[in-house]
Amino acid sequence: MGRTQTFDTGDVVRAARAVFWEHGFESAALPELERVTGLSRSSIYHAFGSKRGLFDAAVDSYLDEVIRPRLAPMTVDPVAPTALEEYLTGLREALARHGTLPATSGCLLVNASASPIGHDDAVARTIASYRAELRAAFGNGVRARVAGATRDDQDLLADICTGLVISAFASVRVEPAAAAGYLDNARALIAAHPA
Repeated sequence: MGRTQTFDTGDVVRAARAVFWEHGFESAALPELERVTGLSRSSIYHAFGSKRGLFDAAVDSYLDEVIRPRLAPMTVDPVAPTALEEYLTGLREALARHGTLPATSGCLLVNASASPIGHDDAVARTIASYRAELRAAFGNGVRARVAGATRDDQDLLADICTGLVISAFASVRVEPAAAAGYLDNARALIAAHPA
């Protein structure tokens, strides 16, 4: 007879997500994951198959609970003309909020892309899909904001915004002012184009 699960999977995944976000997959020690989740190693393995299975669940949670809600205004129809600028402003504020994971650790997936786990085929596909999701949302936001621009100009603006946002995520833990500057530059670039 199987054991009855006595924990909330969402709470466990969120607790582990914070560890992976702060330390990365490789440096997230099992004793720390046990401590924050309240689960024993055997319970983690029983529920998630492995540390990697827990990481995969944390990535799914990160996308569903952190990334997609912020992108949501640029994935609806119609997209408000102010949606991209509001995203950039909100992200700047989130990265400047001292003591929070976005401010101290940037982006879980951008960090993973620069670590050994990023070489794993499945993780690499997830990271590429994440970048494409950002780019698609920014494309929607740009088209709503600068509807009169050519499609080539809109695509260029969306590509530049994607690069600047990823640069902000990658640099915030070591150069918060530079991260803010990347987002300010993206906002200025959008504002410089007539609606």
